[in-house]
Amino acid sequence: MAGRIPQNFIDDLMQRVDIVEVIDSRVPLKKAGREYQACCPFHNEKTPSFTVSPTKQFYYCFGCGAHGTALGFLMDYEHLDFVDAIEDLARSAGLEVPREEGPGGSYEREDSTGPLYDLLAQAAHFFRQQLRQHSEAARAVDYLKGRGLSGEIAQAFGLGYAPPGWDNLLKALGQDAAQQTLMERAGLLIKKDGGGLYDRFRDRVMFPIHDRRGRVIGFGGRVLGDDTPKYLNSPETPVFHKGRELYGLFEARKRERKLDRLLVVEGYMDVVALAQYGINNVVATLGTATTREHLEQLYRAVPEVVFCFDGDRAGKAAAWRALENALPVLEDGRQARFLMLPGGEDPDSLVRKEGTDAFKQRTGDSIPLSEFLYAELCGQVDMSSMDGRTRLVNLAKPLLKQLPAGVFQRMMVDRLEELAKLPRNALAELHGQPIQEVTHKAPSRPARSNNAMSPLRRLVSLLLHEPRLAGLVENPAQLAEVHLQGAPLLVELIDFLKDRPHIHTGAVIEHWHGTDSGRHLAKLAAEPTHKLVGDLEKEFLDGINHLLAKPVDQRREARFAELSRKQPSQLTAIEKEELKSLLRPAERPH
Repeated sequence: MAGRIPQNFIDDLMQRVDIVEVIDSRVPLKKAGREYQACCPFHNEKTPSFTVSPTKQFYYCFGCGAHGTALGFLMDYEHLDFVDAIEDLARSAGLEVPREEGPGGSYEREDSTGPLYDLLAQAAHFFRQQLRQHSEAARAVDYLKGRGLSGEIAQAFGLGYAPPGWDNLLKALGQDAAQQTLMERAGLLIKKDGGGLYDRFRDRVMFPIHDRRGRVIGFGGRVLGDDTPKYLNSPETPVFHKGRELYGLFEARKRERKLDRLLVVEGYMDVVALAQYGINNVVATLGTATTREHLEQLYRAVPEVVFCFDGDRAGKAAAWRALENALPVLEDGRQARFLMLPGGEDPDSLVRKEGTDAFKQRTGDSIPLSEFLYAELCGQVDMSSMDGRTRLVNLAKPLLKQLPAGVFQRMMVDRLEELAKLPRNALAELHGQPIQEVTHKAPSRPARSNNAMSPLRRLVSLLLHEPRLAGLVENPAQLAEVHLQGAPLLVELIDFLKDRPHIHTGAVIEHWHGTDSGRHLAKLAAEPTHKLVGDLEKEFLDGINHLLAKPVDQRREARFAELSRKQPSQLTAIEKEELKSLLRPAERPH
């Protein structure tokens, strides 16, 4: 297992990268005063409201509220996880990502699976080479041509050929026992019962499977002869988990930079055949039902998923399983639809018969999950009778309870009440948490004045935009006595910035990545810089002194109340002097 990436490396990396370069290489930016602008890549708009600040190293969209750093942009735009985004930025900066020492004291390196990726890449190259050179390759080429595929599309998906024979790949890559063991671990070889190894894939057209970063993690093989099964996948390995991976997702993102919908089909050939007809937003599960892990990965990439199945009984059963798995992840803003094909057709055959435009029209006309769910349930009961409608409610309840609380869940419950002829809110127990009122007014630029911000929040905001101000606080530990929400973060921020007076806003935010504090800081960083006016040093020091005075004032008030409760005759001479001093204005700390 890889060691943890050191925080100081992340801090340094964020200081080195330029958010303008990172974003401009993906979304062309135009200079607008001291900042840069573009139409937001995260929502549709005609007037640019997406702003990138080179001084803050931060982006913010005044239309949809999207915001973050170069790292956050990569994660959202390229749909990368945190580690992959760090590695991407590090490569662009010419840096190698280190790993911290593991719990056993040894330095853990990331590449415990590195040799597997290298080996699988070599295997993919071997299979491609065999498709061009092997004496039996004509059978594979004829098969691909017969399915309507061009050489260009075969090359784009890296298709190859595993020739007949038991040890072609073994001879090509298994130079020694250690390499052969690695090949078995990668799922390329199978151990014989009596000892020895042989090739897993033989006489098959080979489909390499890539992860999100484009690395080969496994293969699917389509048989050419009479062998079974017709399609054979790599087994589970340290780098390949078919319940999580999707064939074609890497290629879809590579061919279509701006994806807003993905079509889920059943087989490799469907993905490649549709791509041959210019339909590039297609993925396939790897011989399994669509899992929750698949769906989370899909919805990280697009807001809408269309499930495409044959229109027969097996296809409908598969569609219902997909629906059941989709329900728990259908947060507001995510959509699922179902495209049921005519009997006897699959995506490959249908697109060849009808053409690209007709197939795209079918996709656009696919059935929303809400309609599909209620059509299936209503078909199982007698909707004309009270008993049948009661049965409908009982069938729907456990499904609707799986939906995340939100607007969509509320609307699905409303529809059930309507179908069952129940009064409004009769099924209120199915609602999740209360839904905030939905407004359709487009978000506008924040317009709060400095006075609307709490003093402590203002101090944190000043530090985010002017980290050098932290050096004005001689003893941050004094602030530990301030018992206000946010005070611990202020102390932590001052301590962090005192040694980094030249750090930029984006690097500060990434230091607290993934924490509640980080989310709070990101919101503050999105505040417009026009609020930073006047003598900021004086404002900051006045604010710090105001906070330091709070514990003193609280102690004075408590002592004054304690002494005031006594009768004058009960006070000692010292207490009388103390009471007089408490009546005088307190001196403020400096």
